[in-house]
Amino acid sequence: MSQEYFDTFWEILNEELQPALGCTEPIAIAYAASMMRQTLGSIPSHIKIRTSGNIIKNVKAVTVPNSGGMKGIEAAAILGTLGGRADLVLEVLSCISEDQIEETKRLIVEGYASVCLATGVPSLYIEIAGEKDGHSALCIVSGEHTNITRLEKDEKVIIDKKSCANENEMKTDRSSLSVCRIIDFAKNVPLAAIDKVITRQIEYNSAIAREGLSRKYGVSVGRTLLTHYDASDVRIRARAMAAAGSDARMSGCSLPVIINSGSGNQGLTVSLPVIEYAKEYKKSHEELVRALALSNLIAVHQKRYIGPLSAFCGAVNAATGAAAGICFLLGGSDEEISQTITDVLANVGGIVCDGAKPSCAAKISSALEAAILSYEMTKEGNCFKGGEGLVNSDIEKTIESFGRVGREGMKETDAEILKIMLDN
Repeated sequence: MSQEYFDTFWEILNEELQPALGCTEPIAIAYAASMMRQTLGSIPSHIKIRTSGNIIKNVKAVTVPNSGGMKGIEAAAILGTLGGRADLVLEVLSCISEDQIEETKRLIVEGYASVCLATGVPSLYIEIAGEKDGHSALCIVSGEHTNITRLEKDEKVIIDKKSCANENEMKTDRSSLSVCRIIDFAKNVPLAAIDKVITRQIEYNSAIAREGLSRKYGVSVGRTLLTHYDASDVRIRARAMAAAGSDARMSGCSLPVIINSGSGNQGLTVSLPVIEYAKEYKKSHEELVRALALSNLIAVHQKRYIGPLSAFCGAVNAATGAAAGICFLLGGSDEEISQTITDVLANVGGIVCDGAKPSCAAKISSALEAAILSYEMTKEGNCFKGGEGLVNSDIEKTIESFGRVGREGMKETDAEILKIMLDN
């Protein structure tokens, strides 16, 4: 592998595998609100919030962490305004007090925050404005969860990145990602270069999965799998761990996760099954780290065609990454890794995302069931072939085809989902 590709892939891993407290969409709202308050220099007398439909969809039904069980845009924005720590970025709500929780509940009832839908904006768009004693502040986050594209005080511009607010633009160019290059990177990158960032993912995501199994969160998908299926089967444990992490996260657990593609659920799905397989087959720490480097990058590679938010469930991309990671971990060839990716997408590509909520854990379990089946099919030489539906004989064209469906083909689906959710 060239030094250029090595440097790029290393940077992508470090950018993507960041800690986040709770679902990243309400946390992004809290982050924008805290930046607005910090810029204003005081708690505003009221706040106005404009967001894209995908933000509304992903915040409506998910519990905001450290909120005392509150859900929704208003709760996230007001908590971020009152006690958010912008310097903690996606852990912005780590230091919320009981008094701030109670004050948030009161302000919600009083109509302190107004919310409206922003149209003609990127799928990930948050705009929060506040006023106090004749002064005003505005913060816009767009394209990525922490990407501040505009910051104003008293209508004077502090930050203006309007020209590069397009959600296709990433911090590091993803265009050099390909399955063969990712495999090469995972095989040959010096362990020391990726050990710290991957080990943190192992520790954080394992911790929240254990918490999700320890007591009831949401609808307890992870606990149900271990109770009603064979818990000695690694295939069940792999699904249960990822689902349990989502159970806890969607229900407001205050433990952080290491995200992938801007999503905690995707970070859990892409990592925990590989970790369970490594335990089952007694793989070394180095073997696990390399397999996780591959699984994470495969997931990122798929998502770059779709964008940060769409009607295409990101658990599918993450489960596909996990399947590829398991195949790599257990000695699969380059061709088998590519075929495993193809088989997962051919099976469950296109599961609908109708927002962040407890049922995400069930979708994770279902996507991983398909992912593990795909790996086992590949081992037996039973594979889907080019020309069957969206499957192409070239793995890169297959990934691009499913990405196109997620980004372009499901736009109307996404809009219809939002209409239905707003009517409920």
